[in-house]
Amino acid sequence: MEGADDSPLSSARHDMMRVLTTVQMQAADRAAIDTAGIPSIVLMENAGRQVVAAMERQIPDLYDQRIAVVCGKGHNGGDGFVVARLLATGGAEVSVCLAVPETAVRGDARLTLTALRALDLDVTTAAEPDAWAACVSQIAQADLIVDALFGTGLSRPLTGHWADVVHGLNATGVPIVSVDLPSGLSADTGAIIGATVDATLTVTLGAPKVPLLVPPAATRVGVLAVADIGIPESAIDTVSGPRTEVITTEWAREQIEPRPDELHKGECGRVLIVAGSTGKTGAARLAGAGALRSGAGLVTVATPRICQDVVSALMPEYMTVGLDSTPAGMVVVSAVDAVLAERCDVLAIGPGLGQGPEVREAVRALVARSTVPLVLDADAINAFIDDPQALVGGSGRDVIVTPHPGEMARLTEHTIEYVQEHRLEVARELATSQQLYVVLKGARTLVAAPDGGVLINVTGNPGMATGGTGDVLTGVVAAWLAQGLDAQAACGLAVHLHGLAGDLAADVHGEVGMIASDLAGQLGAAVQRLTADHASPLGVAGAP
Repeated sequence: MEGADDSPLSSARHDMMRVLTTVQMQAADRAAIDTAGIPSIVLMENAGRQVVAAMERQIPDLYDQRIAVVCGKGHNGGDGFVVARLLATGGAEVSVCLAVPETAVRGDARLTLTALRALDLDVTTAAEPDAWAACVSQIAQADLIVDALFGTGLSRPLTGHWADVVHGLNATGVPIVSVDLPSGLSADTGAIIGATVDATLTVTLGAPKVPLLVPPAATRVGVLAVADIGIPESAIDTVSGPRTEVITTEWAREQIEPRPDELHKGECGRVLIVAGSTGKTGAARLAGAGALRSGAGLVTVATPRICQDVVSALMPEYMTVGLDSTPAGMVVVSAVDAVLAERCDVLAIGPGLGQGPEVREAVRALVARSTVPLVLDADAINAFIDDPQALVGGSGRDVIVTPHPGEMARLTEHTIEYVQEHRLEVARELATSQQLYVVLKGARTLVAAPDGGVLINVTGNPGMATGGTGDVLTGVVAAWLAQGLDAQAACGLAVHLHGLAGDLAADVHGEVGMIASDLAGQLGAAVQRLTADHASPLGVAGAP
């Protein structure tokens, strides 16, 4: 698909974009049909047209290509029949493979198949292994495959014939465009449940579905486009159940208010960061830089007294406080009073503190006694590994935790592999059970709130997988929280800007060469880019 837009997501929506499960998408479809009066066959026709429109934008010389459309029996197959008909009438050389007996195709899908047959197109039925083997050998000669086998209704792994169909399509090496979801994915989870089409482009219908945005399933999606098929926005936005949403550029921009001319530093938020230990003073510096570059008016870094001179020398813009520590340079519980004596709007704890019984005791005392909002990262999270039930929010004070997958695994007593395969579920469970705001870092960082809502971030790149970027994020979250945003908005804006700063740093240094201080240095430019960018809600070419 040379020349295609390789952005992670394209859409015309300007506000927070709802991400739906199977049940929620079915509810939105019913609302469009029963309440808005849109016939289901019209939605199917619209779906096919919008898939073709997305293909036209993404694939140069689309109508000069040989295209194989592979269809199942349900609504997804019906969408595929419409796609095949429109591509053929546009001049493309189209073949259609029906992977089920034709008698299994009913309802609206049957109507679209009948309309397709009126064009005298070749429709091959390949419902048996031998027929499929012959069909896939022909599909392998195509320039492009359209996958219209399964949509949102799949909940179990594909087995037998269907697994063979998916494996056969992937083995062709031909670029694949999936309709709504790559076949094999469940719309309800980011886990890969079984054999799955490896798509080059996915055109999802009405609203994004969970696996399209949450790894590891999202790695099978390719470029993702969201197609408006005529379902009213109200039908999507008002479906019941926990809200999962994508952070859009427009939403992030709206969180940043212009600063009045008479503003002074005390009105921009006071952030206190407890960070650093011998050998880990850089973490304190990076967290402080993240807060300062994100607009905090006053930043103080509280660090072991033995480290204070080093931390002070690393950056002149923040203040420092020296804390009692062990001879090895790690904070001890007697440092708590000095921390609590400092005036602040937000207290961030954790970067580079180190681990050990002294640190654990100090962190837990700070969390127990502090009355201001807390941002806990790294070793502050590790202080609760042996007693995760003690880490709770609520009680009139927001608590934000920012674990990477390893810390999340230890905190929830799962394996790292389980966390990575069930990122959304694990983050939501911890947030709701412990009344915390959970920022689960990694590809497509998640923000889970105590009410079960989850935000998905789509900025960032693999170059951010380098030491110190999480320390920067701690400061960024604390800064926006200190400037008056509520906890969910502060976390959502912070991860969006953090990822955008990473993208800007990668533009300058490359993904391999960028380091955490490069990212911190681009935070101001990220804010500037965000507030100046009025071209598209997701920073990419919009879909109709």
